[in-house]
Amino acid sequence: MRTQVAIIGAGPSGLLLGQLLAKAGIHAIIVERQTGDYVLSRIRAGILEQVCIDLLDEAGVGERMHKEGLIHRGIELLYNGRRHRIDMETLTGGKKVMVYGQTELTKDLMDARVAADLPTVYGAHGVAVHDFDSVKPRVTYEKDGKSYEIECDFIAGCDGFHGVCRASVPRRAITEYEKVYPFGWLGLLSDTPPLHDELIYINSPRGFALCSQRSKTRSRYYLQVPLTDKVEEWTDEAFWQELRLRLDEKARDHLVTGHSIEKSIAPLRSFVTEPLRFGRMFLAGDAGHIVPPTGAKGLNLAATDVKYLSHALIEYYKDKSESGINAYSERCLKRIWKGERFSWWFTHLMHRFPNEGAIDAKFQQAELDYLIHSEAGSRMIAENYVGLPLDFGG
Repeated sequence: MRTQVAIIGAGPSGLLLGQLLAKAGIHAIIVERQTGDYVLSRIRAGILEQVCIDLLDEAGVGERMHKEGLIHRGIELLYNGRRHRIDMETLTGGKKVMVYGQTELTKDLMDARVAADLPTVYGAHGVAVHDFDSVKPRVTYEKDGKSYEIECDFIAGCDGFHGVCRASVPRRAITEYEKVYPFGWLGLLSDTPPLHDELIYINSPRGFALCSQRSKTRSRYYLQVPLTDKVEEWTDEAFWQELRLRLDEKARDHLVTGHSIEKSIAPLRSFVTEPLRFGRMFLAGDAGHIVPPTGAKGLNLAATDVKYLSHALIEYYKDKSESGINAYSERCLKRIWKGERFSWWFTHLMHRFPNEGAIDAKFQQAELDYLIHSEAGSRMIAENYVGLPLDFGG
């Protein structure tokens, strides 16, 4: 097979890139090792920055998002038993975020790809990338007992943290930065009305908690738990009881509990790969960086990567220019590190860390109190949460 761009991975990054390239008349094949049903079954983030919203509109898949997504103009921080609102819209000159589940976003992109009859290979085994340091990169894989090879101009590594693309880069050519946090998030999804119409971030003596949502009838809740905990040890009843203990009195009275649709424990890490370009192969999304979910940056940083990469590839084919390709890694990393910093800072602000004492909790409370009662401090949170503007400069 021959294509212009071979995209490895059919998650949101790969599908969104494929859609944007197709809109520009650039041919791409997506190769995914999992089945389509498996990809859709993954429960992930649901907070979209304006950059991500605009990009989905540009890709022509934003109609259902605008009908069903929930606009959020602020968030609430709960500490010392009281809730305090960060008015993001006012503090950022009108910027907002949207709640729209990654599963729904992925389904919209999948449906658009099927409707346009664009080639996607699911269930590909033994996926490998070759010769990406040359002008003739290749991708090989097996499916249904047969071997296949794709010749291409470029490879887009959108295959996640455990994917083959980053793993195929020689160790001498890559630098990886990583910080693993000493706790995880126990998440529960339920078909119950959300506790509040905006997200509540909770700093509690018992640990962090988050009250989130996917729609007006589906809620997502998280508890900070030790890494030694197993999801099987947590019954629904135990989860709801612990959440109540971390909430304020008013929130406890309004909490609607129910049977869990899904429960899982996710470890937290900060991870960045430098660079993100290796010859004619580019890393995008989780293949190149991971953030703690506290700042709601993972999906949005991935979308930004896709924006820069699609722009660079379109520029290459339409204008015969390699300037965007050459600047891809630097542009992405500049934004990635800002997102990583905010997520790291917000995680430290809201969680209880092992081996930290009473004085550290007092420091957190004092900082939260300052941020809430300082317009500049509140604006810093708001500006980072809604997302910084794209930069196509040098």
